[in-house]
Amino acid sequence: MSRVGRVRSEATAGWRSFVRRRTAVFFTFFFPVILIVIFGALIRTDPTGGGLFAEPAAYYVPGYLAVVVLFTPLSRMGSEVARHREGNRFEKLATTPLTRLEWLFAQTLVNAVIIGLASLLILALVIALTGAEIVFSPLLVPYVLLGVVCFCGVGAMLGSYTDSRDGAVAASNAIGLPLLFLSETFIALEQLPDWFEPLVGLSPLTYFARGVRAATDPDAAAPNGVGIDPVLANLVVLAVLAGVAFALGARSIPRTD
Repeated sequence: MSRVGRVRSEATAGWRSFVRRRTAVFFTFFFPVILIVIFGALIRTDPTGGGLFAEPAAYYVPGYLAVVVLFTPLSRMGSEVARHREGNRFEKLATTPLTRLEWLFAQTLVNAVIIGLASLLILALVIALTGAEIVFSPLLVPYVLLGVVCFCGVGAMLGSYTDSRDGAVAASNAIGLPLLFLSETFIALEQLPDWFEPLVGLSPLTYFARGVRAATDPDAAAPNGVGIDPVLANLVVLAVLAGVAFALGARSIPRTD
């Protein structure tokens, strides 16, 4: 079987495994919807006020997308790798032509489809419930895909180095929650302490949020004195980080357990 055939077979099996878990399907799409209803519709933004959620509705579009781009790969990949380790499935995988890189790529494809569908739902709900005026840039697609690749790699590392599926899920939540709110998604950089601002640049999600915001809301793009398009600049940085994370994630997957 060719490499494409191996990846396609593994991706098909991964997709069928996902759709059979009705609880996982439900919460993958339900959780971001709840956030939009609570923060976007019930807690109305007030651009003339201060504090949290004081920006225009379009400002928070990257944050809503980040919910699925961040949490879904972290939790799904972390628990999937941990589940394979507990069942000694990587030992069986080592006897097949499917490599660790191909296996991770196939799982990433499944996550990309899931998160792509969830992102479309999120954008539709944000416009319907919050009245956000956004620009539909074609660069949203590579931003979402690169975000999925990046955090699938991180999720694979979590699943490889934690001792159980529960540990992988706990680690993904422990990492995901701070990143979600401290990566220029829901909280503006000006609202953070001065000493913390350099740390924001260490998060891959920061470049996702900045780029998506610049692509969907040009008025919110930070001025750039050197003439570099912030949409493309952040996309390049995210692409580099995604490549590194994916490579490290593939390398961390054990051959045997």
